[in-house]
Amino acid sequence: MKSRNVSTMRIMGSDMPMNAHTKKNQAHGQQPTAREKGMSRIPGNPSSRFWLYLLPGFLMLLWIIIIPAVWNIYLSFTNYRGIRPPQFTGLTNWARLMKDTTFWVSFRNSIWMIIAMVVIPILLGLILSSLVFDVVQKKFGPKVASTMRAVYYFPQLLPISVASLVMGWIFRPQNGALNALLKAVGLGPLQHDWLGKPDTALIFLMLIMIWIQIGYPLVIFMSGLQRVDPELYEAASLDGANWWQRFLAITLPAIKPEIFVVALTCTIAALKVFGPVYMLTKGGPGTSTIVPSYYSYVQFFQSQQVGYGATIATALTVVIIVVAVIFTNLQEKVAKEDEE
Repeated sequence: MKSRNVSTMRIMGSDMPMNAHTKKNQAHGQQPTAREKGMSRIPGNPSSRFWLYLLPGFLMLLWIIIIPAVWNIYLSFTNYRGIRPPQFTGLTNWARLMKDTTFWVSFRNSIWMIIAMVVIPILLGLILSSLVFDVVQKKFGPKVASTMRAVYYFPQLLPISVASLVMGWIFRPQNGALNALLKAVGLGPLQHDWLGKPDTALIFLMLIMIWIQIGYPLVIFMSGLQRVDPELYEAASLDGANWWQRFLAITLPAIKPEIFVVALTCTIAALKVFGPVYMLTKGGPGTSTIVPSYYSYVQFFQSQQVGYGATIATALTVVIIVVAVIFTNLQEKVAKEDEE
């Protein structure tokens, strides 16, 4: 049996092509390395060796994501203030959540955040990416188009704390740039505490989020347009189609997968937005700009209602998972319809 295996290995080895390095080693009388033989130094079955490479990532996932998530779900059923051991209270926190008006106000504000971070940036990103790709790039060249793309994407490169500080300085009531500009042009009576009054705080927070977010869909859509054959635009132009007709007939169908990706990722980001609210308004004035993630933070670290904060965080996680499943199923359905 042993001699048969050796013979088989010799036959198989004679059929395998040798690279130049292997031939050079053999010419100098050196033995081929384990890599040249197609062998791994890791012992065990070759089909199961990849688990060793996945193990570090899995341990990090378990330690950073899974265990805290399970612990958070458990805390949502307890009365826990962070000092004494948690006391199991069943569905008390969840019953309180259903009756909490502040919680429902925070979710209403999340809908406004979705409009500011998903709907408006996608619409503007579609129009701007099409204009830059189909008009600016043709008339002014790719360098100008790349510069415009970088300018729009720049807010995405800023840390959210830096972007929030810049916007806070612009909209500051005493010596902010916007109020100073209004005063300089003779519109002093229009000066306002833009982020400190309930009638304007949410609107200007939404404007800030649009400014931060608009570069992301533009870059994704322009990368998707790179795979569109330019001859399609040229043929449509020769047939007399204007920019809007080319946009509807060519651009929009071509980047449909990118639209789903951007819509999903931006919706998740809008539901769990925290940084700008924390840096600029602290959820105020009152509850006019509060969102679920900040409300959960308040319960965790300010009110020391850890169990109730965990309930809010768990509810937000459930909503995000449901939204992700809906988007994924919708994308698969549309993809199947396009194939048919």
